[in-house]
This record gives sequence, structure tokens and C-alpha cells, in this order.
Amino acid sequence: MKKIKELSFYLGLPGMRIAWITFALLAVSLALLLLKTANWALFLAALLMWLVIFGNSLRSTKLNLEVESAAKRMESIISNLSDGIIFYDENFKIIIFNLAAEKIFRVERKDVIGKTFGPELAVEPKWKLLAQTLFPSLAPIVVWRSETGVYPQVADVSFADPAVDLRVTTDRLFDSARKIVGFVKIVHDRTAEIQLAKSESEFVTITAHQLRTPLTGINWSLESISSDPEAGKNTKDLAETAKQAAAKLLKTVDDLLNVSKMESGALGYAFEDVNLINFINSQLNGFLPTAASYGVSLYFDKGGAESVPVRIDVNRLGLAFANLLDNAIKYNNPNGSVTVKVERQKDGPYVLVTVSDTGIGIPPEALKKLFVKFFRAENAIGKQTEGTGLGLYMTKGIIERHGGKIWADSVLGRGTNFHFTLPLDFNLIPPKETISLL
Repeated sequence: MKKIKELSFYLGLPGMRIAWITFALLAVSLALLLLKTANWALFLAALLMWLVIFGNSLRSTKLNLEVESAAKRMESIISNLSDGIIFYDENFKIIIFNLAAEKIFRVERKDVIGKTFGPELAVEPKWKLLAQTLFPSLAPIVVWRSETGVYPQVADVSFADPAVDLRVTTDRLFDSARKIVGFVKIVHDRTAEIQLAKSESEFVTITAHQLRTPLTGINWSLESISSDPEAGKNTKDLAETAKQAAAKLLKTVDDLLNVSKMESGALGYAFEDVNLINFINSQLNGFLPTAASYGVSLYFDKGGAESVPVRIDVNRLGLAFANLLDNAIKYNNPNGSVTVKVERQKDGPYVLVTVSDTGIGIPPEALKKLFVKFFRAENAIGKQTEGTGLGLYMTKGIIERHGGKIWADSVLGRGTNFHFTLPLDFNLIPPKETISLL
């Protein structure tokens, strides 16, 4: 019964019209033919031909229905996605533009579908946001999160008027012959996330500022007590202990201030052209006393270069590099070593700097969380109980602000390698501080 109902449903679909029209024509023709010749062989051949046509029409109707149903389901899914979806051909003619894209770009789908976009539309107020997203090089601020020429391409695109922050992922679409038939952009609106991050950073900044002022006063008072010649030994010892605790707390407050400024894009950078070799030499010389106190040797492999011109903020990059050196020394083993190596990358306009140690290493499960705010690996806590977990988070932000990337590899119990890149092409340095949500 179910199969009969299903067959009746398909027989009534528009795709079966050809079969029914053919049947009607054959029936009339054969009736006339039989009246004249009574050729049953011809009748059976015609009937067989119609059955073939009928079967093909039925299969085609079922397949078309399935394709239409799948297309409608896909259209419904795309239409209701929270991220904007834009599909366009090689000529930048818009083919798909979902509801989320309408909200993000403040234009109606009916005005966009079938429209061909070019860079010239970026000057028109109605199309400015959409055109600059389709052509990111026209946007005020673009920070690429993926390698050049590698798909999918990921970029953070920011606009000031109106204030909009988007993460745009672009990929290619191919036909069965692997020929590009178009491109799809997935547009994630990060505006609310960015505003929330800025609000949190502002709260931390205000709180840290409020803490810093009394802490500075406490530190100064303890310094006065510990250096007072009339104070007794016990008093001086207590004051010294309290002063060290206050100094650690003050450093934590300063770290929080720096992180909140970095997240709000207000840390401030003053770039200058320097010789990377000289910069690293200076950093290593400053850490010689610390390394000696831990029984660790420092080495510098210049990669055969005496001069590598880079454009950096000496103070900010110095803070990032100091974090790496400090960790490499403190989490090392007695009689261990730290080696800094510089080498130009062959596959791009970057210089690679590696800080390697022979220390305790990092557990595999912790490697993915190294640059997350406040994270500290369990074995690191066992080695050094003090620490905020902000150093590597801040280091990552500083390196990215310089147009580079940072990552690590490690063997537990044998040591860790921290690698970071800096661009030799200064056009790769982001034009402005941007927030990178993890």
C-alpha cells in the first residue's frame, strides 16, 4: 500500500509529463495503425519503447526530486547559519548571500544576488563594507592569519565607521574537473566579542592602576625601613621580606596592565630599524648574571650573519625575548645550556629565531595551551611555584604585532625549542594594533 501511494505521488509529478504525453501519442498512433494493419509486432515494440521512456522518466523524476530536496535543505542550512556566507564566481558576481550576511553588511539579499562587484564600489557608502570585505586590500585594517597563497585564507578585517570587526575565511570551490568555479567567504562578526574584550581590558586596567599606586607607596615605605640605620635586625629582615613580596605583587600588576593595554590595542609601539644580531647580543649579555646564578650556559648561533636588518620596537620585543630567555634559564637543569639561533627562512621574507634549552621540557598536552592567558604547565609549577602565566601570552601578542608568529616544540625531560619569526619585508608589519581572540 505504501509503495502504491509512493508510486502515485511520483506519477503525478511534472517530471512525468513527457512519459504521459508520449504514451498518449503512441496510443493514438497505434490505435489508428491497428485499425489498418493489425500489426501486433509493431504494437509490442512501441509498447516496449514507451515502457523504457516511462522507466527513465520515473528514475529521472526521483533523482530530480532528491536533488531539489537536498538543495532546499542546503539552502535552509546556509540561510540560517549565524555566520555570513557569500558565494561568488571568478568575476565577483554574487550567487549566494545568506541572512547573516544581510545583517553584517546592512544590505538586502535581493539587491546583491546577481550583482558583480569591483573595487570601484568601495567608495559608495551602501557597498563600502561589502566591497572592502570582498577586496581586503582596500579595508582600513587587515591582519592575515594564514600564509600567503595557502587556502583557506583567513584575515581579520576591521572598520572604524561603523565600528565592525570581522574574521573572513575564503576558500575556493571546484567542479568535478578540479577547475575553479568560484569562491566562498565565511564572515564571522567579531564586533561584540572585541567590544567585550575591550571592556574587560578596561576593567583590568582601572583595577590595576588603583592597585599600583598604594603598592608603590608600600614598596617605598618598606625600602625606607630596611635602609633605616636605627631599625633593628629583625625589623629590617621583616621589611626586606615584605618588600620582596610587594615587588612581586607590583610586577604582577604591571603584567596585568601590559596585557590589558595589549588586548585593547593601546600598548603602544615605536618601531625603528635595528640589527637583529646586535639586539640579541645585548639581550644575552643582560642575562649572563641570571644564567650564572642558575648554572646555565648561554650560546649564540648567528647563522653566519653579522647583520640582519629588522624593524622592531626594541623595548616591546625586548620584553618578549626576555620572557623566553627567563623561562629557558629558570626551567633548565643544572649545568644546562640555552642556545639562541638566527637563520633566514628560504620559503619567505622572514628571519627565524629559535631559543633552545636543555631543561625539563613541556608535556605534549600542555603545548597547545602554552600561549593561553594564565596557563602554566604542571611540571613548570613544580619547578617554579611563582609566576602569573601571562609571559608567553604577552610574548605571542608582541611577536604578532611585529608581523611574526611564534610556536614551540618540546621533548619532556630533554628540553624545549621556542621559534618565532620576524618579517624582513617591513610591509608585512601590521599597520595597527589589533586584538587576537584565542
